[in-house]
Amino acid sequence: MSVQSPNAVVMIRPNNFKPNPETATDNRFQTIPNMPSAEISRQAQTEFDSAVARLKDAGVRVHVFQDRANDTPDSVFPNNWFSTHHGGHVAIYPMYAKSRRKERRTDVIEFLKQEYRVAEVTDFSGLEADGLSLEGTGAMVLDHIGRLAFVARSHRADPILLERFCTRFGYEPIVFDAADAGGSPVYHTNVLMFVGSACAMVGLGMVSNAERRQTISERLSETGRDVIALSESQIGDFAGNAIELTGTNGPVLALSSRAEKALSPDQRRRLEGSLTLLPLDLPIIESAGGSARCMIAGIHLAPRAKRNFN
Repeated sequence: MSVQSPNAVVMIRPNNFKPNPETATDNRFQTIPNMPSAEISRQAQTEFDSAVARLKDAGVRVHVFQDRANDTPDSVFPNNWFSTHHGGHVAIYPMYAKSRRKERRTDVIEFLKQEYRVAEVTDFSGLEADGLSLEGTGAMVLDHIGRLAFVARSHRADPILLERFCTRFGYEPIVFDAADAGGSPVYHTNVLMFVGSACAMVGLGMVSNAERRQTISERLSETGRDVIALSESQIGDFAGNAIELTGTNGPVLALSSRAEKALSPDQRRRLEGSLTLLPLDLPIIESAGGSARCMIAGIHLAPRAKRNFN
């Protein structure tokens, strides 16, 4: 496992999956599949199971938890409510939409404590009562090497809470405005950009300010990364919503099949210079406005040593 690229992840198998009407107000990536709701949920479960199998085949350790609630349509996207960090740190986040606050699970945190070395859990979720939200590694794209937190301004990334997180966890915030051609703000930073160990992909053209575009590119390049610019069309195909993981044979890039098909031959060549592409079929799950990255909560924690008392 590298600093940026975890070899273990948490994923939540959905129970009653569907595009969430409450989050559709600011998530322009959502669509409504033309099929009965029961079939939408069933197909999402099939896609999830296939994605887990693909990740395991690549050598990634996947911890799967089954969602048992009926009123958590976005539970398949756990990276928004918690994150893990080197040194044994875990953060729990306040969510913008009330329907998403029920996704937080104590059993997941307790499991992490049992299986990994967790020194401290910082719970920001109580700040929902003050109208503050910071939706984890959806709102923030974290460069664990350069200690940078890239954040597109939105309802889901409160600046006060962002400052608290960065102070507590040791990141420098890089905040910017990003919008589509119609002027709608990007709801989550992780649909706009991916940061890996040796490369990054960013929808630079959607960053409103030219100076901030240059800053983003320069700060990523400082650590030797190849910065690949994505078009707005590619962002719409979820090409930015990817995550680098460590598999049996080295780093892999988990992204959707739709995202992989949107890449140009040159972009593919540059990515494959440092990792292996691992496309996952997620057309129904993507109707909820998130893709491969949103489904995967990386574990940046050291595993506990297995004790033998014999």
